[in-house]
Amino acid sequence: MTSAETEVVDLCRDLIRIDTSNYGNDPGPGERKAAEYVAAQLDEVGISSEIYESEHGRASVVAQWGGSTGDGLLLHGHLDVVPAAAEDWQVDPFSGEIEDGYVWGRGAVDMKDFDAMLLAVVRERQRTGRIPERPITLAFTADEEAGGMKGAHVLVEDHPDLLAHCTEAVGEVGGFSTTVKGRRLYLIEAAEKGMAWMKLTARGTAGHGSMINRDNPITRLSGAIARIGAHEWPVQLTPTMQTLLATVGEIAGEEPTPENAERLVEEFGPAARMIGATLRNVTNPTMTSAGYKVNVIPTEATAHVDGRFLPGFEDDFFETLQKLCGEGIDIEFDQNQMPWETPYDGALVAAMERSLIAEDPDALVAPYLMSAGTDAKHFKRLGMRTYGFAPLRLPEELDFTALFHGVDERVPVDALQFGARVMDRFLDEV
Repeated sequence: MTSAETEVVDLCRDLIRIDTSNYGNDPGPGERKAAEYVAAQLDEVGISSEIYESEHGRASVVAQWGGSTGDGLLLHGHLDVVPAAAEDWQVDPFSGEIEDGYVWGRGAVDMKDFDAMLLAVVRERQRTGRIPERPITLAFTADEEAGGMKGAHVLVEDHPDLLAHCTEAVGEVGGFSTTVKGRRLYLIEAAEKGMAWMKLTARGTAGHGSMINRDNPITRLSGAIARIGAHEWPVQLTPTMQTLLATVGEIAGEEPTPENAERLVEEFGPAARMIGATLRNVTNPTMTSAGYKVNVIPTEATAHVDGRFLPGFEDDFFETLQKLCGEGIDIEFDQNQMPWETPYDGALVAAMERSLIAEDPDALVAPYLMSAGTDAKHFKRLGMRTYGFAPLRLPEELDFTALFHGVDERVPVDALQFGARVMDRFLDEV
């Protein structure tokens, strides 16, 4: 076992024990302590880094590593995690305990596991002098769990010189395995849905609750959110999903079409909850607010909607949304981040595939479209080809996608060690 395989487990546990919960509007503990830990691990092997704070405690780390041959490659992970309610967990969510062959804790799969893989492999290669000829930028960012505005966005907007040489980027969420009809299939993220977090506002005429009022903003808003929540968006296949479903169809012995796409996705078992969401646009009302007394009709009612839309279908999404809202509804955006899709080809894709197959020769590898969002949206704005590749070989019985932001988040110890080996091979090829 290499030192990276040994270190990756300890590094993951150490990072989990640093509470970097991101509460969104509430500042929380921030990422500063985790950033200092990462910087110290790099410094120990002679890699210089800088910590960049967007505001007090909201810290990202950037280091330049590797040689000077060719264009730069960005390897990035985020340091923040979503909050965890300890009373719901079997273990302390910030303990980093090892139990039943798993490392437990908030961030074990999203995404302190990948942070640990990067650190472990880079540290071993630096110690042994196996430094890639290609220039590598390492970035460990703040605030990804709230849209990245205090992390990756700040690096792109305020420090683009740090990333100007990078033409490709690798981060989360991909490289993990699923099982389809007994065949292990690794999914590499090559696309992401767009993210529209919207505030809908209806305004009307205040009045007494006992009287007839045909200008009630609650009534108007309720109709809009009911239409939005009940709307059946059609299946629309992007190039990435066409490639993925062709792979699944080959295993299942069936030619994929938009009509049988949902049934083919069911072959992924529990992972279908995430992959199934990438076949169509999604709009979910998530919060409502109106009124202050039962017998008073208010002047205003608001609701929030989480919208996720497919690359290439942006215009259709927003036009349909406007029709569903109808007259008298104002739409404001808390977040409006565009989707992206990177062609699944080229030397970097080949390097990812070869590094996986070298460790798991009988497996298949295919691209997929991510239903949620990552920091890749920000780095994509600088023209980088972006992919999600955090390699994990997972047991078939593990409901992995349920662990993202879920209770009892955990990652298999041997999957962490597998990931370290794959990343080491990957850096040999880039």
